[in-house]
Order: sequence, then structure tokens, then C-alpha cells
Amino acid sequence: MRAARLGGLLVLVGALLGLSAIPVGAVLRAGAQWSRRQRAELPAPLLKPSAAQLTRVYANDGRTLITTFYDEDRHDVTLAQIAPVMQKAIVAAEDTRFYEHGGVDLKGVARALVSDARSGRAGQGASTLTMQLVRNVLKEDPSLTAAERAQATEDTPGRKLREIEYAVELESHLTKQQILRNYLNIVYFGDGAYGIEAAARRIFGVSPARLDLAQAALIAGIVQSPEADNPIGGDRAAAKVRQGYVLDAMLKAGQITRAQHDKAAAEKLTYSGATQPNGCVDATGRADGWGFFCDYFQRWWDAQPQFGATRAERENALRRGGYTVVTTLDAGVQKVAAEQSRRVYGLDDRKTLPIAVVQPGTGKVLALAVNRRFGTAKSITNTVNPLVSGGSGINGYPSGSTFKMFTMLAALEAGLPLDSGYDSPSKLVTEWSDDGPGNCGGRYCPGNDNPGWMDGYRTMWDAFGRSVNTYFVHLEEQVGPAAVVAMARRLGISFSAPSDAKLAESPDSWGAFTLGVIDTTPLELASAYATVAADGAYCAPLPVASVTAPDGRRTPISSTCKQVLDPETARAAADAARCPVGQQSAYGTCDGGTAEQVAGMFGGLAVAGKTGSTEDNRTETFVGFTPTVAAAGIANDPVNPADRVGSGVEARVVTAVGRTLRAAVGSAGYDGFTPPDSTTAYGG
Repeated sequence: MRAARLGGLLVLVGALLGLSAIPVGAVLRAGAQWSRRQRAELPAPLLKPSAAQLTRVYANDGRTLITTFYDEDRHDVTLAQIAPVMQKAIVAAEDTRFYEHGGVDLKGVARALVSDARSGRAGQGASTLTMQLVRNVLKEDPSLTAAERAQATEDTPGRKLREIEYAVELESHLTKQQILRNYLNIVYFGDGAYGIEAAARRIFGVSPARLDLAQAALIAGIVQSPEADNPIGGDRAAAKVRQGYVLDAMLKAGQITRAQHDKAAAEKLTYSGATQPNGCVDATGRADGWGFFCDYFQRWWDAQPQFGATRAERENALRRGGYTVVTTLDAGVQKVAAEQSRRVYGLDDRKTLPIAVVQPGTGKVLALAVNRRFGTAKSITNTVNPLVSGGSGINGYPSGSTFKMFTMLAALEAGLPLDSGYDSPSKLVTEWSDDGPGNCGGRYCPGNDNPGWMDGYRTMWDAFGRSVNTYFVHLEEQVGPAAVVAMARRLGISFSAPSDAKLAESPDSWGAFTLGVIDTTPLELASAYATVAADGAYCAPLPVASVTAPDGRRTPISSTCKQVLDPETARAAADAARCPVGQQSAYGTCDGGTAEQVAGMFGGLAVAGKTGSTEDNRTETFVGFTPTVAAAGIANDPVNPADRVGSGVEARVVTAVGRTLRAAVGSAGYDGFTPPDSTTAYGG
């Protein structure tokens, strides 16, 4: 059937030629050379084009654009989303008999084939919209080989005849409206704009639905010479000439009146030239550091097998797949976190305060902020290092006494109640060997930072509130460092630094672990404490809420959560964590805290948390949580870990993270923490 159609078409072309100088047989031979190589069926991409489309990434409201990823700036739209005047303009400019022919304009083809047969080359003349669609689809189709894509534009009569064959066949499968839609979505308009959506946006800063006659005529005129006639990167005078040609064609075709023609020709056009951001360095929200969240999202994407078998395939899907991604980023929370970080350290300060905010029970990452801009410019204010989330060689920072949470959880799990009391001396000589400086007769012997306030008989409640080192090192002796290390792993601490990972392999004598000597990130720390807030359910950090393909299909995205603690254990730990922030436990046992200013930020709303200072105050940390949100920040020098941030910054870090946490909670109230049962509190 297909061979018969092609043969009949060529015979008709030969008859239309009516020229003895160019025998029909010569034309038939030109087509036969290609016919012997032609495919058995119409290529599937012609029915459903798969040209590259940009992926749009939004904040959690689904409207605020973070960035786009693309190799080609193209976003497919429906015909209903394209102004009717634009549809008419492209037909007038490129194929005035589009609605009359069956894919091929025979008179035009006849003239073109005469020229091609004489020269042995294929020209571009007489190409209908359908033929142009065939050419564009085949040269863009990623499923074809490079050689097959090159054939779509090769300068031979065979290529023209192939277009004719496919165009005729395509018109029997698709309606004119479908062909027009596909054409407008794939054709190149110059200046990096592929398809009508990108062209309308780049040239005039509007959607294709809002194009007026003057704008539509100018865009339609670009197609034949997209770079030269584009008014943004090309010749504006030439673009106006082409606009006049299209308006004349529309008038001649009866699509517009003389008055409409003249008005459009006289309209003063304003050009936009705006390009889409491309990648995380171009992310919007630059002042608030959205690029850091974007970078975390991209690394998450690169690890998801549902988007490709290899990282290269996943990157290709992100840049060419045309997805709509709604992330978990809360722009309002991110803004507050960035502002609070900059209040502690300016953009040009060598020290940083990275802050992460997550949602307990889901792992959704609401904010990743730091006093830096995400960028590659060589300046202290710019970096692309993942200072908040870790990765790419960034292992994080020691967070001091925040690790006492893992010791308390291990002890509770081992059956020790919250009221487990011990005398906490200024210096505790332990069972572990130590040949380093400050040892006590070859034994590890940590001390309290503020003996007058910390020493004495303590329980988990007031020892956690006052951050008593010797109490928690002794508690670690009772349960064993291995149990504490294992607890930290269960709550998402990665031990990503090679030295930390090696120590974790044989942790039995790691007495200092409870004092937070290993590297972690604010994101890991916030997620760990969120586990306590969620009654013991650990949820891996998740930056994405939904991923939708261009055809509307959604890729399933769900939180990866696992119950790692008995709910009563988590509730007991949360009850003790009320003490550091100046609130009272369910049993009225809190007696002093290191971050008591936080209680005033929350009024009557329940909040918990923990401060952490490392040796010589090299870092200062605060992590806070409510039943609905957890946030953590670690003040540090990312370039020189030995550089001390100083004890004086602790209160400012607590305030910055506390205010961020309060902003993330929002105006809606929430239920308080569930009190632990009396057995977990006092033993049975």
C-alpha cells in the first residue's frame, strides 16, 4: 500500500511537471533509491514526538518556580493554550494550503523536484507543515541513532521523498489540529527557544495564549531563518520585514482585515529576552540560597532508579524529560532561615551557620539555608559546596552535646528510666584507656564545662537540661558505646567521614562519642531529632512531593520511614528535651536549661531541643523540635575546622534556630508532646 501510494504520488508529480527535459523516470529513480531503504512502518515518534522538554522545579506551593533543567528550552502546550491568531499566522507563513492538502502540496513539490532532479540535491522549498514536522521530529528523536537523525536533514532528493512518504502516511493517522499542535511545539524559533511556549516567553514575556496579532505574525516569520530573524539575538529589522510578509499572507488568505493588518503592522513591540534559569546555580531565590536546596534535590534525583538505570540516564531524564516537580521547599521558612543565619554571620564572614528544617513523620525537607550564595563566582560569599546537607566530600561538623540524645535513647531502651540518678563530679575517671593529653593516669576523664552549675546528683531530666558531660559519659559506660553508636546510626547519622567510620567499626572504647566528636550535618541532626518528635519513626530526608510527566502520569513519591524506637522511648526522650529550652517536663522534673530563651518564643506551645558545644567552642549547635517541625543549625568554620567560633556565639545560634523553628511552626496550633508512661519515667 505504501509503495503504491508513493509510486502514484511520483507519477502524479511527473505529470504535473509537463516538462520533457526532466523525464518522470528520473524522478522515480531518485525515489526508488530511498524506497529500498525505507522502514516497514511509520516511525512511532512521528505519531508521538519525544523531543526534549525542560523540567520545571517548584516550591511546595506548586507555583513558585525554583529553577528549570534543560538541554533545549521547550515546554509542550496544548492547542487550546496557543492563541488562535498564532495558529493562523504559522499556517499563513509556512503552508497556506495546510487545511486543503493531504500532507504534500503537489504543485510546490513538483517545482521543487524539478530543481532537485536537475541539481542532484534537495532544497527546502515546498515543504508543508506536515513535512516540516516529519523533518523536525526525526532530527530531534533521542531514540534514533546519530546517523538516522542526520538523515532527517541530509541534502538529497531521497530525504525529500522520505518526507513526502511519511507526511502522506502521517496525515492518515493524525488530524490537522494534532499536526499543527505538534509542529508548534517542536519547531525552533531561534535564540535557544524551541517550540511556541519558549518563543512567546523569551521574545515577548507572555504565554502563547496571550499573543496578539502583531506578536504572532513576528514569531511566525522567524521559522525560516530562526537565528538571523530573531529579534532577541538576531536582526530586529529583518524580523519586522518577516512580520510584514506574514501579515500580508494572512490578509491575502482572508484571515484578517485590512484594518487589523495595518494596526498590527504599526504596533510598537516590546521585547523581553528573558531566559529560563537552567540548573541550580541559576535558581531563583538567590538572596535566600534556594540553590542549596536545589542542589540537594538534584543529588536526590540522581540516586532514584525510577528515572533511569544509570546516573547519566537520570540526568538526561531531568534535562530532557519535561517533568513538573513539586518539591518540599517552603519558601517562607527558607527565607527566615537564611535571614537568621545571616544575622549570626554575614555573607562575607568566613564562618557559617547552616540551618536545616524538616518535618517529623514524613522527612520532608522544608529549608536548607546558610549565609552564602549558591554560585561559582570566586568569592567568599559564593559556594556550591553542600554546607547544610553534606555530600560531595562535605561530611559536616561535630555538634557536641546534641549527641547526648543518642546516649539517653540507648539507656532508655536498655530499661533505665528517666529518673536514673548518678553523682556527676567535675571530672569523671572512666574505664577506658587514654594516652592523649589530659588523661588521668592513662584513663579517659572528661569534665563538666560549668562545675558549679552542673556537678552533683543528676537524673536524665536535669542532666540533659544542663548538659552535664560526666553524667552522660557515665551513662554511656552503663550501656556501652557500641549501643550508643548503633542508636545514632538508626536515627540517620551517616558516619560519612572516613575516620569516623573507622572508629565506628570498633566502638567499645569510644567514650567521647556521647560528647558529639564526629562530623554530622544540620540535615542529619534535624532528621534524628525529628525521629524523637515522631514517636520513634525515622524518615529519610525527602526533598520532593510529586513528579509529573508531560503526559500527566505521576511517578510515585513517598516518604521512606521506619519505626526505629519504641514510642514510649521516644516520648521519654522528648520529655527530657523540654528541659534545655526552659519548659517543664510532664512530671515537673526540669531544673535549668542551656537554651531557656526558646520557651519565650513559643508561648504556651510545646517545644524541645538541645544545645551542643565542642572542645574549645570550635562549633556551637542548637537543634529544636516540636511535634510538627525540627530544625538544626551548626556554627562553624567550613574551611578551617580548628578555627573556634567561640562560646559567645551560642546564644545567637540558639536564637537563630529557635526563630526559624517558630516560623516553620506557623500560626496554626498543634497538640503537645505525649507524656511518657510512669514506668519509663520512674521505673517499675
